[in-house]
Amino acid sequence: MTLSKATRGAPSSERAVLATAALGTMLMPLNSTMIAVALPDIVQDLDVSIASTAWLVSGYLIAQASLQPLAGKLGDRLGRRKLILGGLTSFAVASLGAAAAPSLGLLITFRVLQAVAGALVFPNALALIREVLPQERRGTVYGVLGSAIGLAAAGGPPLGGLLIAIGVWRAIFLVNLPWVAAAVWLARRSVPARLTHATRGRFDAAGAVALSLLLGSTAWLFNPGDVPEWVIPAGAVTLAGLIATFIRYELSQDDPVLEPCFLTVRPFAAATASVGLSTLALYGTLLAVPVLLAGRPGWSVGEIGLAVAAMSVPMFALSPAGGRLSDRAGRRVAAVVGLALLTVGLLPLAVAGDDVVGELLLASLALIGAGLGLSNAAVQAAGVEALEPRHAGVASGIFSTGRYLGGIAGASLVAALVNDGRADYGQLFTIETAAALFSMLLAFGLPGRAAAPFPDAVTPRASPT
Repeated sequence: MTLSKATRGAPSSERAVLATAALGTMLMPLNSTMIAVALPDIVQDLDVSIASTAWLVSGYLIAQASLQPLAGKLGDRLGRRKLILGGLTSFAVASLGAAAAPSLGLLITFRVLQAVAGALVFPNALALIREVLPQERRGTVYGVLGSAIGLAAAGGPPLGGLLIAIGVWRAIFLVNLPWVAAAVWLARRSVPARLTHATRGRFDAAGAVALSLLLGSTAWLFNPGDVPEWVIPAGAVTLAGLIATFIRYELSQDDPVLEPCFLTVRPFAAATASVGLSTLALYGTLLAVPVLLAGRPGWSVGEIGLAVAAMSVPMFALSPAGGRLSDRAGRRVAAVVGLALLTVGLLPLAVAGDDVVGELLLASLALIGAGLGLSNAAVQAAGVEALEPRHAGVASGIFSTGRYLGGIAGASLVAALVNDGRADYGQLFTIETAAALFSMLLAFGLPGRAAAPFPDAVTPRASPT
């Protein structure tokens, strides 16, 4: 990983923290995408159906989406070091278990345990950046981190394919071991051991369990699989009632796992909703374009890969530049400019739909990637900075959950609107364009060049007497 000029000028301890955060957070997207190429071999080796392997993907994503706020809260109370080191070590153990799993049931179990361990690392690594780096360099570092995460997600399938070609599918889990060893070595030397924030009251264990179940249920509703039609609306109504009950319960706690007032802090709510909507647009495009081109004559697998690269390469390349822009011009400017490009890039696809010509498609994909690259670091930094430093973990966790839910929703839209029997790309891209537009409008709620003081809404409530 190449560090930007601004990052190279940072103190060595900050560079070590960035390297630790990068190695830790890259594990999650790498393992999220690497397994895709292994599914046919898993089906053959374990003698199962392809449909039965769906939980290897969806179980991993749901666990990641539902547990990150809880993991961030634990990091706020216990310190980042314990959660990061514990998560990395547990990820290695789960990877060993997955590599040795003799059945699909055990493989799914270890795969979900991978996600649980990863959820301990991800929000606390992001919160560590929030706590260690000064604000004037934080956007740049989030940009570098975003490029690293994007590189891991894009590199998962080719790395997985290479490992399977020279070995067996179990190698995609074993490759995590030297990676984790390097991350643990760095973390032990760079992550502060001390607790930096005071905690108060007993840990809200009931609220933690309830929050994870609610988030997991929300993620499942976005992608419920083959269920009767009445299940989804009934589940949504039930979930709304449970959320209301959860909020009332949290308001009665001295130190709730999720302060309901966090969601009333405008920059935090705006950043979390904005990243969810922009991720919906990203995943919808990323999953739909290969299917669209595969149905056209003259497009080889390699050419389809290059077409997708027209989006992923500028997104990867411009993420550090977007971070630097947010440091210099403010989070709002970088986010709005980037998300405006995202919206403009999607508009031709929404208008042309299935009939979009190749040249226009490639130009649109390049704009989409550039827009996401310019905006990602600014939105990330604004979301994590919106709450006080002692809440950095839970802020990072909720923000990451917003991103995951957006990705799951985007994948569900593609599944609903693009299939072998009928494909409505025009409707899909129209929904994505609307999501991108709302994401841009929400970005106007992010702070400008001068960061505002922390709002009173996140000040802890007085303990009951």
